[in-house]
Amino acid sequence: MELTESILIHNLDETKRKLFELREMGIRLAIDDFGTGYSSLQYLKNLPIDVIKIDQSFINDILLDVNDRAIVQTIISLAKNLNLWVVAEGVVNQEQYEFLKEKGCDSYQGYYYSKPMPMAELLGVIQDKNSELSAGINIKY
Repeated sequence: MELTESILIHNLDETKRKLFELREMGIRLAIDDFGTGYSSLQYLKNLPIDVIKIDQSFINDILLDVNDRAIVQTIISLAKNLNLWVVAEGVVNQEQYEFLKEKGCDSYQGYYYSKPMPMAELLGVIQDKNSELSAGINIKY
């Protein structure tokens, strides 16, 4: 389940209780658009968060802006030190992917992989990939 940072600031005690209930049900929790809202290290310390999703605004100019690079590297390092999974949002090219991979990012979202598509089309792509896998063809995800 993805949560925006802004939802976490409202009634923190109640939010914390509900998030721990969700965790007990086996639901993994992600902070979406990390770094753009009310980022607080207290959330990472006190809430049952599993995933940090780095907002695409930091990814857009990662190859040109030293500040964006520093922020992204710091978020990845922080997440790794806290045993959190890291997802980069808005990856649109090979160079961004390579940079993020080198820095230890775990997952990537964005047009580099695919543009949004209807569910029926997505299911077809998954079926095609599964067919290719069962035929022994290597596929890059």
